[in-house]
Amino acid sequence: MHTIDAKGKKIGRIASQAAIFLMGKDRADFVRNKIPDVKVEVINTSLAKIDVKKKLEKVYLTYSGYPGGLHNETMGEMIKDKGYSEVFKTAIYGMLPHNKLTKGMMKNLIIKE
Repeated sequence: MHTIDAKGKKIGRIASQAAIFLMGKDRADFVRNKIPDVKVEVINTSLAKIDVKKKLEKVYLTYSGYPGGLHNETMGEMIKDKGYSEVFKTAIYGMLPHNKLTKGMMKNLIIKE
């Protein structure tokens, strides 16, 4: 179990470190086609260093698949609605490879505010 303390750190630095642990790239027995048996816990996400400008200008896009279904949400709105854990979850998800193993890797992620 790896524990990453987010207090005073930027989101991207934490996300890249967590993605490395989730993929197993820090291990000697690393193989690309297997999910390592490793849990990653990110704590103190609400104390992370996030600039005010980033909260106002960073936009997350989601598309429902229907015409007119493109929704955008700023980081500040996402934090207010879903909390800091959702911001970290999307950042870490974006740094993992997008294949059949991604969902299994994300299940090994624990985020605590």
